[in-house]
Amino acid sequence: MTDPRRRIPRTDALLAEPRLAKAADELGRDRVKTAIVAAQDRARAGEIVPDDVAEHALAAVDSRRPHPTSLSPVVNATGVVVHTNLGRAPLSEEALDAVRTAGGYTDVEFDLAGGNRARRGTGALAALAEAVPDAGGVHVVNNNAAALLLCALTLAPGKEVVVSRGELVEIGDGFRIPDLLTSAGARLREVGTTNRTGVADYAAAIGPDTGCVLKVHPSNFRVTGFTAEASIAELTGLGVPVVVDIGSGLLRPHALLPEEPDATTALRAGAALVTASGDKLLGGPQAGLLLGETGLVERLRRHPAARALRVDKLTLAALEATLRGEKPPVAAALDADVGALWARAERLAAQLTAYGVAAAAVDSVAAVGGGGAPGVELPSAAVSVPERYAEPLRTGSPAVVGRLDRGRCLLDLRTVPEEADAELVEAVLRCTS
Repeated sequence: MTDPRRRIPRTDALLAEPRLAKAADELGRDRVKTAIVAAQDRARAGEIVPDDVAEHALAAVDSRRPHPTSLSPVVNATGVVVHTNLGRAPLSEEALDAVRTAGGYTDVEFDLAGGNRARRGTGALAALAEAVPDAGGVHVVNNNAAALLLCALTLAPGKEVVVSRGELVEIGDGFRIPDLLTSAGARLREVGTTNRTGVADYAAAIGPDTGCVLKVHPSNFRVTGFTAEASIAELTGLGVPVVVDIGSGLLRPHALLPEEPDATTALRAGAALVTASGDKLLGGPQAGLLLGETGLVERLRRHPAARALRVDKLTLAALEATLRGEKPPVAAALDADVGALWARAERLAAQLTAYGVAAAAVDSVAAVGGGGAPGVELPSAAVSVPERYAEPLRTGSPAVVGRLDRGRCLLDLRTVPEEADAELVEAVLRCTS
């Protein structure tokens, strides 16, 4: 009588449960009954507790519902915090709530008090200005490449953009910053060498055809050894606007990433304009952030191309919530305590071992990703399972993507939120059946 399996709810009782009954009406009784029987079998095998049978059946039913999008949810167990191929920054719950709020009619460009048209996205712009008080003006476009494009269109149409040869960066999918600038009608004036460019190189190139000096952070590669570069402060004395592309979207210095540039420091050094990504280290939606001198930002905002590069209401809502809300998932992953990661890895490995999976907790090295901080290694902990698990994990629901290492599949926990631990265990156990 004390056997917990005696508490497993009967099939007819579960079919009468309101949420499962509704699902049966929508999807068919047989489909829901199959999910219930599978959950009951898992409870009999001791994989789940009897009290959770209804929840697991409902989750299985929901996973089989037809989805209006081809995108699949993924548990990122790669250890790459900002994983470009997996959508870069995962949004915080506050940002997701903001997107849901903005999904219907909303006052994105309307003054409810006065009943008149208003400046678009005032809440997001105010939040960005508050986050970077050193910026006289702020503007948001649809990504960092768009921000650079708008700078070139506004400051250097038919003019020269002076840039170091060591900063002619190629970004993802073969796109190159030099090509982006010339497509805007600017002419590149390359100065210095790949490894050494000084302020004198820039000064010698400045002339009546100079539109701006561009300084690009080479975020996705490193040049070491016999190197030199001019600082932002040195370049501001050359008499032309200095545009600084910091790339990854840090708004303020970060202790773990001392070599990663940030918007506040660049502006204090004298940059006229700073461009950055919103969906990398900031941890928000895809967006291009423009911060700088009030007059220059207003010129950018009023350029005809600004309309073509503007962001939608959903992006504005998510960006504002990211800036005003609690720590987003990217920041939480970067700041994760290694000891806590190890404790989780040992606990999950023990659970899997109890079910016959050859699992172990192992040391791991995570990365920032997204073209940011390429030389930074983040100590981490992972659950190691046999390599043969990798494919069924990737093709399961939800998909779990780890990384292969010497015949093992590592599930790095730095990029897996703790609340997804049970889901991770269940995904591995499904691969054993």
